[in-house]
Amino acid sequence: MVWYLSGTLLIGLIIVSMASTLPVAFAFLLANMVGVMVFIGGQAGLEQLVANATTSITSFTLVTIPLFILMGELFFHTGVSNRIFDVLDKLFGRLPGRLSYITVSGGTLFAALSGSSMANTALLGASLLPEMTRRGYKDHLSMGPIVACGGLAIIIPPSGLAVLLGSLAHLDIGALLLAGLVPGIVLALLYAAVIFISVRIDPDAAPRYDVEPASWGEIARLVALNLLPMAFVIFLVVGLIVLGLATPTESAAFGVLGVAIVAACFRSLSVLAFRKAVVGSAKVSGMLFLIIMGSSTFSQLLAFSGASPGLISWATSLDVAPVVLLAAMFGVLLFLGLFMEAASIMMLTVPIFFPLALGLGYDPIWFGIIMLLSLEIGLATPPFGMGLFVLLGVSPKGTTLEQVSLAVLPYLLCTNLLVLLLVVFPQLTATFR
Repeated sequence: MVWYLSGTLLIGLIIVSMASTLPVAFAFLLANMVGVMVFIGGQAGLEQLVANATTSITSFTLVTIPLFILMGELFFHTGVSNRIFDVLDKLFGRLPGRLSYITVSGGTLFAALSGSSMANTALLGASLLPEMTRRGYKDHLSMGPIVACGGLAIIIPPSGLAVLLGSLAHLDIGALLLAGLVPGIVLALLYAAVIFISVRIDPDAAPRYDVEPASWGEIARLVALNLLPMAFVIFLVVGLIVLGLATPTESAAFGVLGVAIVAACFRSLSVLAFRKAVVGSAKVSGMLFLIIMGSSTFSQLLAFSGASPGLISWATSLDVAPVVLLAAMFGVLLFLGLFMEAASIMMLTVPIFFPLALGLGYDPIWFGIIMLLSLEIGLATPPFGMGLFVLLGVSPKGTTLEQVSLAVLPYLLCTNLLVLLLVVFPQLTATFR
């Protein structure tokens, strides 16, 4: 069977399965079973399928995934996050648009503590949106930064999706996590720049209001008591990897321990909070491991059937610049982001795009960051952007999808600008590697 027919058969099976509302992981497993029977055949093929699937999820590096998720769950269920808001509220004082700046700074900190974009968006929305609405903030300075900053958890370590991407694409997970640090900070600064420009152009977009001033001594006390412990946890997760003192798996374990210690010191680590965190992380981890199992075997089938080697050979033989094919892949990711969630997009595209990127001579870690940024854009694009629906769930009654989508548009332009910056300055992803 020629390569394009093989690829059409395998990908078509997945699309049809998804269209029939079959869960994504099971759609890939079904496609894998049919593919094995067609391209390998018989009981031996099915036995090989089981062996490959088992091997794909029995790697020590995958322990990172449930540990990072557990760390984020503990962070939210113990209520430690509220202390960060107290500090930021005092730090920004009477700055115009202060609640929007608190959203950006808090979202960046939470991204470095949770690893989950959905949890980050929900926390920011539930904590800040009611107050911003009450104060008369316009949508692009309230809803916009909340959805945008929620997505920072995709790229800033410890990113659960980055670990999943590294596992699917067989990348160095530590290098991929560190590669997202500088781009994530740059993106947060771009968001802050949008807020600054918006407030200067339209001061009424973020009405001023009286805030009780805090003394430098009070601010220093709040920072020491509430913010420095969070910096300690971030150091355990990111700093140990940067210094080469721990692997991603070890740093994830230290992160869980760090959040537990901080919560215990704040006297908010209860049995109920710990149970909720463990149950939540178990559910998400189980889903992600099913995804890894299905996608890994699917990747092997694409290679065995000749679909991915044939596509790579055809694409690299085209008389176009590699950046044109890069733009085409980015466009496909953005298009899929309109209709699919991030994990499904990765399962479908990683087996095809990463070998193609390598064939074009691109650094796989750098390309991984480009893919994560495209997934971040997908979280905030209608009609099925999950970040939009999470915010709608905590928004005032009557808020529409169109309203939230328009509010986040300026921040999506920032993400696209960052992608262009990474194409021109790829060394931004190599700062800590």
